[in-house]
Amino acid sequence: MSGSKPDILWSPHHADRYVICDSELGLYRIGPVGSGETKAGALPLSVETAATLLAINSDTPYMKCVAWYPKHEPECLLAVGQANGRVVLTSLGQSHNSKCKELMGKEFVPKHARQCNTLAWNPVDSNWLAAGLDKHRADFSVLIWDISSKFSPEASVAAEKIRLSSGDTDSGLVVTKPLYELGQNDACLSLCWLPRDQKLLLAGMHRNLAIFDLRNTSQKTFVNTKAIQGVTVDPHFPDRVASFFEGQVAIWDLRKFEKPVLTLTEQPKPLTKVAWCPTRMGLLATLTRDSNIIRLYDMQHTPTPIGDETEPTIIERSVQPSNSLIGSFAWHPTSQNRMVVVSAANRAMTDFTVFERISLAWSSTTSLMWACGRHLYECAEEVGGEGTVEKDIATKMRQRAQSRYGHDTVQVWKNHLLAGGDDPQLKSLWYTLFFMKQYTEDMEQKQQGSKQALVYSGIKNIVKSSSGTTENRRCWSGSDRQTDVPRFHSEERSLALRLCGWINRGPDINVEPFLRSLEGEGEWERAAAVALFNLDIRRAIQILNKGASAERGDLNLNVVAMALSGYTDEKSSLWREMCSSLRLQLKNPYLCVMFAFLTSEPGTYDGVLYESSVAVTDRVAFACMFLNDAQLPRYMEKLTSEMKEVGNLEGILLTGLTKDGVDLMESYVDRTGDVQTASFCMLKGSPGEVVKDPRVQCWIENYRNLLDAWRFWHKRAEFDIHRSKLDPSSKPLAQVFVSCNFCGKSISYSCSAMPHQGRGFSQYGVSGSPTKSKVTSCPGCRKPLPRCALCLMNMGTPVSNCPGTGHGTGKSDEKVDLTRENKLAQFNNWFTWCHNCRHGGHAGHILSWFRDHTECPVSACTCKCMQLDTTGNLVPSDSH
Repeated sequence: MSGSKPDILWSPHHADRYVICDSELGLYRIGPVGSGETKAGALPLSVETAATLLAINSDTPYMKCVAWYPKHEPECLLAVGQANGRVVLTSLGQSHNSKCKELMGKEFVPKHARQCNTLAWNPVDSNWLAAGLDKHRADFSVLIWDISSKFSPEASVAAEKIRLSSGDTDSGLVVTKPLYELGQNDACLSLCWLPRDQKLLLAGMHRNLAIFDLRNTSQKTFVNTKAIQGVTVDPHFPDRVASFFEGQVAIWDLRKFEKPVLTLTEQPKPLTKVAWCPTRMGLLATLTRDSNIIRLYDMQHTPTPIGDETEPTIIERSVQPSNSLIGSFAWHPTSQNRMVVVSAANRAMTDFTVFERISLAWSSTTSLMWACGRHLYECAEEVGGEGTVEKDIATKMRQRAQSRYGHDTVQVWKNHLLAGGDDPQLKSLWYTLFFMKQYTEDMEQKQQGSKQALVYSGIKNIVKSSSGTTENRRCWSGSDRQTDVPRFHSEERSLALRLCGWINRGPDINVEPFLRSLEGEGEWERAAAVALFNLDIRRAIQILNKGASAERGDLNLNVVAMALSGYTDEKSSLWREMCSSLRLQLKNPYLCVMFAFLTSEPGTYDGVLYESSVAVTDRVAFACMFLNDAQLPRYMEKLTSEMKEVGNLEGILLTGLTKDGVDLMESYVDRTGDVQTASFCMLKGSPGEVVKDPRVQCWIENYRNLLDAWRFWHKRAEFDIHRSKLDPSSKPLAQVFVSCNFCGKSISYSCSAMPHQGRGFSQYGVSGSPTKSKVTSCPGCRKPLPRCALCLMNMGTPVSNCPGTGHGTGKSDEKVDLTRENKLAQFNNWFTWCHNCRHGGHAGHILSWFRDHTECPVSACTCKCMQLDTTGNLVPSDSH
C-alpha cells in the first residue's frame, strides 16, 4: 500500500484492536481515555476514547492488500498481498505458539509475477486463502492457497490438484502450487467467500461478476457488469451483495443474479470503499475519493407479494466524522453503528458513532416511545405514584371518561366528583351549571321562558339588566354596635346570589343552609366570612369557635374569634388600627378579608373584592350585596376580563355560556388542553349559536377522536347520544344506505317515503304486522333486488329470527314476529355483502354460514370473506 491511501482492519476476535495498513502495519488498541490500558502517549480518537500503539511490522514492503486470519489461533496472523503477486504470512509481534511459528514468513508465489489486488480467508475452512491477481494471458487470476502443510483434502478433491510445499527451498516456507486455480486469462479485482456455502467464491473479474463453485471448477455463474470492485456480502442477508464501479454502487440478489436489484445514486467522484454495517441490518457505507463525508444508505424492506419486482425503500444520509479528507474507514465488529476513520493526509484517526434517526411515537395512552438502533425506549407516566409531578391532561381525561364524567345530567354538580373532586375550578364550574339548570327548571314550571335565556348569559349580563335596585341599611346582628351598613337588593341581584350558591330557592335571602354545608365540609374560615358578610358577627364567632374545637381544627381560630368580638366602628380606635396593620399577616385569605371588610369604609371594599385567593363566587356575591349600580357593572367587567385572560373556569359564572364564555373556555383549553370539560360544558343547556361556534365544534370533534383513539367506542357512542339530546342539530344523517344496482337510488330512503309501507324498513317485513306486504324489488325502478346466496330469496324477504333456520323459506318465515326489542330492522334481515367478491345475503344467514365455513357460500367462489375483515378481531377498551 506504499504511496496509496491507508486502510483499516478490525481484529475478528478482539473488539478493541485494529490494524492500520500503509507502508507498514501498525497494531492499535482502543480504550477509554484515562484508563489503565491507555498509555500516556495514546492518540486521542474522540472525547472519550484513545488508541495505544501495540506493535509495528515493517518487514513486508510493497503491500497492496491485507487480510486478517479469521480464527483465534494463531493470534494476529495476517496475510499480505504484494505488488509482485506474492502472498506473505506475517504477524504483529504477539507471543507466538508453535503453530504460529510454523506459518510465520510462509510465502505463496504464483507462476507469473503481477500485482495482487485482493485477499479473502475462507470463514469456515480457515486454511484456505483466496488471492485475486491481475491478468496474465497464460495464467489464472484467482488462486486458492492452503496455508497448512498438513492439509488433508476431502475425497472429492482430486489428489493431483494438491501438492504440499515440503520439497521447496527455504525449508518449506515457499509454496508455488495453489489448491485451486480459477479465472484463466482474466483479471480479478475483488473477492469474497459466500457464507451460505464454504465452496462458493464470488469474484469481481475484468468484465463480470462470477460465482465459482469449487466442487466443479469448470463451470461458473456470471453476469456481465462494470460494477466489479469492492464486492462485499451483507452479514445479515447472505444473498445480498454490493459492488461498485466509478461512482455507482450496485446491489445484487444472488437468487436473481441476472441484474442488480438496486442501483444507488451515482456520485460525482469515484468510490474507494463500500462496507456493510456488521451490527445494523441493511446499512451500507460508501466513501468517495478526496472526500470528508461518508454516505450511508439504509435499506428498508417492505413485504411484497411474490413476483413483484419492487425496489426497497432507501433512506440516504451523509455523516462527517472529521474535517480532514478521509483515507479509509472500518465498522466496529460489535459496537453498534461505530466506526474508526483514518485521514488520507496525516494518518489521523477518529472514533465515530453514527447516530440513528430517532423516530418518536406518542401513544394515545400518553406513553412516549422512540427507537434508536436496536433499542426501543418507553417513557410512561408513573401509575399510583405520590410524586409532585401532575398527571398529564390526557391521562386525566381518560380516567374521567371511564368514570362517565360529564354524563350526569340530573345532579350536574356531581360531575366534579367524577373528575376526582380535587379541582376547585371544576367544582365551581359544575355547581354553576347546576344552579343555572335548577333555575331554568323553576322558570319552566312558572312558564317564564324569557328568563331561561337570561340565566345562561352570566351574572355580568344579569346585573346589567338590573332595575329597581333598592338600598337598605341593616344593623349588625349579635353586636352592641348600632352602625348601619348599606346593602343593595334587586331581583337580578338575588338571582346572582342564587347562582353563586349563597341562597336557595325562594325570595328570602337565607344563607344558613349554605353555612351549614360549609361547616360540613370543614371550611370554617369561609363559613365565618360569609356569615360576617351577612352582618351576623355572632354567627361568625360561633363558627370560628366550632372550627377550633373540631377534630384537626386550628386553635388559632379562637384568637380570631376573640379579635372579632372586640369590633368597634370608631375610626380612630386602637382595634381598627391594629386590625388594619396585622390582617395581612394572616395566612388564610378568608380571615384576611373578614378584617378588611370590618375596617373598610362603606362602598370601598377593594381589600375584599381584589383578594385573588378568595373564590370568585364569594367575591361576586359580596359585590352584588355591597356595590351600587354604578360600581357593580364596572367590577363585573374588570373581573370578567381577568378571568378570560387566565382561562379560569370560575369565570363561567360571570360570562355564562355566551361568546364571552367561549373566549374564556378557549383560554382554558389553550392552557390545559382539557377538551373534555370544554365539550361537556358548552353542551349543557347552551344556546344553539354557541354550539355552532367553530371552536366548540373543534373541541367536540377532538374529544370524539380521543375516545376513538383510546378505543372507547362505547363511550364515544354515549357521548354522541348525549350530544344529540342536548343539541338536536348535531344528530348525524345516515352514512350508509343500500342503493339499487340499476337506478342507483337509495332503497331504504325510497321505501320510507311510501306512505302505505309505514315507517322505514317495513317493506322488509320487520316492523309491521305479518300481513304487510314485502318489497323484493327497487321502489324506484321496479327491478328485483339481489338474492341471498344461501336461501336464494330476493332481499327484502323477511327471514326467521333464529340463525339455525336460515334456509327456511315460504310463509312460515313470513309469519314470524320480528318486531321484538322495537327496532327498525332486526339484524338477521340486514343486507350484508363482501366488498371483495360482492356476494352476500341476509345477515343472519351469512353469520350462520361462516360459523362453520371459511369460504364464500357461492359456488366456485374461493373468497375467504370473513377473514378479510381486519377490524373483526378488535376489542373495544371500554368493554366490560
